[in-house]
Amino acid sequence: MDSLNQLKQKVLDFARERDWEQFQSPKNVCMALCAEMGELAECFQWLSEDESRSLTAEQRARVADEIADLQLYLILLAARLDMDLITEAQRKMQVNAEKYPVDLARGRALKYTELDREG
Repeated sequence: MDSLNQLKQKVLDFARERDWEQFQSPKNVCMALCAEMGELAECFQWLSEDESRSLTAEQRARVADEIADLQLYLILLAARLDMDLITEAQRKMQVNAEKYPVDLARGRALKYTELDREG
């Protein structure tokens, strides 16, 4: 797969070939995303911090499958809403850069509303 657009086309073709478009409203795809996120979380549910950083080959394969499912559903959701994932991700990175300036956020796990902006 050379690009996100090619992957998007494959996802859309896959659904079209199976006549699944009728089921893939934005609401339904969003719900599928939530279910897949739960499956990914389950992969880490009872692991320690250290164990979560050093997965076995089997655990890693399962995590990879769930990450791929999430990515495919995100691509599908964006397509159903006629949004460009790259454009939206770049826009959101700019928003985050403004919310979390390096000098205030570096090394701190605080929500942007808790950062000392009075400085």
